[in-house]
Amino acid sequence: MSTKVVLNGVRLAFASIWEPKQFNGTGETACSAAFIIDPKTQPAEISKVVEAIKAVAAEKWGAKANDMLTMLKAKGDLCLQDGATKATYDGFAGNMFVSARNKARPVVVDKDKSPLTQSDGKPYSGCYVNVSIEIWAQDNGYGKRINAKLIAIQFAKDGQAFSGGEGYTDSDFGVVDDGDASTAASTDSFF
Repeated sequence: MSTKVVLNGVRLAFASIWEPKQFNGTGETACSAAFIIDPKTQPAEISKVVEAIKAVAAEKWGAKANDMLTMLKAKGDLCLQDGATKATYDGFAGNMFVSARNKARPVVVDKDKSPLTQSDGKPYSGCYVNVSIEIWAQDNGYGKRINAKLIAIQFAKDGQAFSGGEGYTDSDFGVVDDGDASTAASTDSFF
């Protein structure tokens, strides 16, 4: 059993959504992302995820669901996590986040529901999106967890991009002149 959840106005992070990739060069390829939720302004979005987690846990483990959820939360094996676990990354401190993945590329659309491609430059890590996910309980040879499957992402609005060139200014570089080799620095005197 899985439960579909649509989250609105959440912040996209660690966006690897255009083609399936391995995580740190190992395991199966998948598209993935994290969705940051502000508990002060978006408690309803967090409640949607919590209720879905409880529903799939009850379906999978019955009377043992609450104990299982306590154990999974302690081990960090829930798709919903406290942002404190990634507090060193932009946007996570003081928030909650949902991690989701899918072996297939998710549907990615613009505000007007028209398809987006990677060359459109959105969505990007740091922008705000609406996202459709399916929450499901795993209990197999790979372990016990509550996962989120990434179904679709809709770009909602711009936000400050996370880690991606925001430090560049036009004065960082001069104009490159291909014809004047005499100005090249010599490395002979470096040592």
